[in-house]
Amino acid sequence: MKSNNSLKNNWFFFTMILGIVLGIAVGFAWDGASALEPLGTLFINMMFCVVVPMVFFSISSSIANMKSAKRAGKLMGTTVVTFMCTTIIASVIMYVIVRFVPIYMGDPVFEETSATAMNAGEMIVGFFTKSDFPELWSRRSILQLIIAGIFFGFGVQMCGGPETRVAKLLDEITRALMNVIKLISYYAPIGFFGFFAALVAAHGADFVSSYARAIILYYVVAFAYMFLCFPLYARFGGGKGAVKVMFQHLFRPAAVAFGTCSSVATIPTNMEVSEDTGISKDVTDIVLPMGATMNMDGSGMSAIIKVAFLFGMFGKDFATTDALIAIIVATVSSVAMSGIPGGGGTGELVLCSLFFPEQLAVAFPIAQAIGDLVDPPATMVNAAGDYVASFVVSRFNDGKDWLQKKLQRDAAEQAAAPKE
Repeated sequence: MKSNNSLKNNWFFFTMILGIVLGIAVGFAWDGASALEPLGTLFINMMFCVVVPMVFFSISSSIANMKSAKRAGKLMGTTVVTFMCTTIIASVIMYVIVRFVPIYMGDPVFEETSATAMNAGEMIVGFFTKSDFPELWSRRSILQLIIAGIFFGFGVQMCGGPETRVAKLLDEITRALMNVIKLISYYAPIGFFGFFAALVAAHGADFVSSYARAIILYYVVAFAYMFLCFPLYARFGGGKGAVKVMFQHLFRPAAVAFGTCSSVATIPTNMEVSEDTGISKDVTDIVLPMGATMNMDGSGMSAIIKVAFLFGMFGKDFATTDALIAIIVATVSSVAMSGIPGGGGTGELVLCSLFFPEQLAVAFPIAQAIGDLVDPPATMVNAAGDYVASFVVSRFNDGKDWLQKKLQRDAAEQAAAPKE
């Protein structure tokens, strides 16, 4: 009975993994597997059509329905600090590794591609605002939409907060959108199958090219970071028993992120596992949508390995000062693009224009190619890290024993339940 219940409760995870494995196999076996890409695109498009408004409504609803505006401000503050700290840690780890492991090997030839660098003013305006309201409702405007949701939530707070009809309506819309996402998730295994079949068919040969060394190193470090650092974060945030609880729930959002290459598309799964973990709703409603555009552990590591590869190619020493600049620029420039599959182009362009302005036409396509190939594990670390970051934020907002209280309640309910 227990094994049947386990299979029933984890059917989504198992079918999703099956879809990914079959997709990879078909991609390697069939050169024409690119024709299956619409299967994956269909799933991602359906998710975005629901997830984008859900980001706005979940954040504004969470803030509007909080009894204390002070708690909302504290939640957002601890969330941002947590994301910054974990991103810096991840990037420093990757920098230390590339200092000891040579990244660039071989002498690949690339076609020159023109590119235009953005100045600081354009980056600030473009990342945080849009020129017209309809532009907010786009997957390419997730960060701007989050900012709008925060302002709207505090606006409702100023009108009376949870006692207002607007706050109740926001909560009902959020719950309705979550149910729609559950319906779409039934199609997910087919979507993952098509997505990975097309991905492997298009890029499979690159894994044995001159990029292989950097790609393999990144995959190894990304998974090692998830298995070594995530438990430390969970233990710090949740105390005794947190690591076990985290690993019981981590692999589902990790697989969704790896399969969709989208932090935004992983938000619903992250919310479900966070609820099962016992993380309070007001924490998840702020941490997870913000994390989809601000939690950059994987992207920080990706930026370091791209720059290290290019420094080696152009015969330059990747010094500590350059690494610090790369970490800062990567965090700032990729923040608005992390929720989009393969959406690191802006960050790559900024990094290349900063470090290699004279070789931009060669450096940019190289960085873009590496970014495409490491996108699955980078997104996995980013999005699964959102769930783990919720442990840390909960510690500072709900007390360091928040998880123990939840486990005690579960144990008491199980003891009181009638035995069959």
